[in-house]
Amino acid sequence: MKKTVYRTMGLHLVTYRYPEWIGGSLKAVGFAFLVLLQQVVYGQSFPPPQEFKLAISPSKAGFNAERLARLDAWFQAFIDSGKAPNAVAFVARKGQVVYHKSFGFSNREGGNPCKTDAIFRIASQTKAIATVALMTFYEEGKFLLDDPISKYIPAFLNPVVLVRYDTAHPETGPYETRPARSPVTIRQLLSHTAGIPYGHPLENRPEFSIPYLNSMKPDRLEEVINKLAKRPLIADPGEGFVYGLNTDVIGRLIEVISGQPLDKVIHDRVLKPLGMKDSYFYLPGEKHSRLVELYSKERAEDKLVRHKNDTFRLYPVAGAQTYLSAGAGMVSTAEDYARFCQMLLNGGSFNNQRVLSRKTIELMLRNQIGAAEVWDRKDKFGLGFQLITEGSHYADQASPGSFTWGGAYCSEYTIDPKEDLILLVFTNVHPYAHYGEFVRKFRMLVYQALL
Repeated sequence: MKKTVYRTMGLHLVTYRYPEWIGGSLKAVGFAFLVLLQQVVYGQSFPPPQEFKLAISPSKAGFNAERLARLDAWFQAFIDSGKAPNAVAFVARKGQVVYHKSFGFSNREGGNPCKTDAIFRIASQTKAIATVALMTFYEEGKFLLDDPISKYIPAFLNPVVLVRYDTAHPETGPYETRPARSPVTIRQLLSHTAGIPYGHPLENRPEFSIPYLNSMKPDRLEEVINKLAKRPLIADPGEGFVYGLNTDVIGRLIEVISGQPLDKVIHDRVLKPLGMKDSYFYLPGEKHSRLVELYSKERAEDKLVRHKNDTFRLYPVAGAQTYLSAGAGMVSTAEDYARFCQMLLNGGSFNNQRVLSRKTIELMLRNQIGAAEVWDRKDKFGLGFQLITEGSHYADQASPGSFTWGGAYCSEYTIDPKEDLILLVFTNVHPYAHYGEFVRKFRMLVYQALL
């Protein structure tokens, strides 16, 4: 055996030449070592994690353990003060889980402790899942982003824009429209620039009345979307960011393209590949008990009370269970949805399953709204996600280039590619005076713990 010592790139390397009779096994080990060395020296990235692993310690995942523990005290104080009924939080960096805890009660009246596998109504977090499902068809060449939606859903032919209406009697009074300047496109639906809102001025007229978020009636997506298509837009397509029922239209588009119900497509193309076993539109009977109660706290001085709208409370476990809202219809757990977030962070794969290509993910994370902004946040919007900018008034310490969204019942995720980080927090209160405080202070406390 011959020993050779040499220096390269500031490293002392030692090689050993073995006799040929030793065989190829040591050569293979040596080659693997050189590949590993090349990755270290040249900064090549390793394959993204395909499963979650518990971090050996917070410091091994780049967190200060003492600072991370501030989350425990903050969550407990938030709940003890009556600001929230419960919380489940999940934080992972480089696929290593550094924080996954639950607080409070899933049902305050029953005194049932909230567990980490509690199931929450995720409302608009459904949008990202439906968007990913649609983009799998994009990758199969089934549509172009700038196709008019009327090509697939004829009810959207000849859209009109609301000009004026009787503000004193919107349910019965006259209103005026004009032809829209252009058709509604798939890209505009995905970026909320189609002019379709939530809370339409004429929504209580019988000809325009549809489910707002959820339904316990025997509504069907096709009927609801055909009715929605007849509502006047409140802005011309492409004119600006108008957050609304756009993704519900995307859900119907998925059904038209696939010839299958939306829930089956989402299960087969997103949930099953990623191993998301607790995400549904409607819960199977054996999981009903894991659904947290829904509360209300409209003003800061109000006490938490059980929500009075039975549709919002009970739709996942009762009623006709026929309406598949791609914009607000699903339930999930923090860990299940984290698998979805990690897939996006990985560039389209997780659980050793590729859902989308990395180039499609890159496309989805480009600004699609031009000079417009997401409300007053100074952020942009891509295809399904809010994009954090340098001037963000919402994302606090999150790196520019991160992306995020939440749900009306109070849940939110943030995905930070620069820090290789995902963070999620769930509760269920609607309306919620402390929504912003709950989700933003959680995010602030996660970032302050990074080393």
